[in-house]
Amino acid sequence: MKIVTKKITLKEIDEMAKNMFGNLVKVVIDIDKKIIVVDGELHADEEALLIKNGSEQKNLWGLTFIRKKKKILLNLIR
Repeated sequence: MKIVTKKITLKEIDEMAKNMFGNLVKVVIDIDKKIIVVDGELHADEEALLIKNGSEQKNLWGLTFIRKKKKILLNLIR
C-alpha cells in the first residue's frame, strides 16, 4: 500500500493488480489534497492510511479500478 502524489502509469497499476487480485486495484482518493492510496487489500486500510496522514473522511472516495475490463467502480466512503 502506498500514497501516490503524482501520476502513476498503467504499467504500475498492472503490476499492482497482478500482485493482489489479478485484474483490479483498490484505490482511495483524497479529493481535497489530490492524493491517492493504492494497492491495499481493503478500501478501509487505504482510508485509514490517508486519515493517519491528515486527510479528512469527508474528502475521501474509494474506487476499484478493473484494468482488463476498463471499468472503474466508485464508492463514497462514509
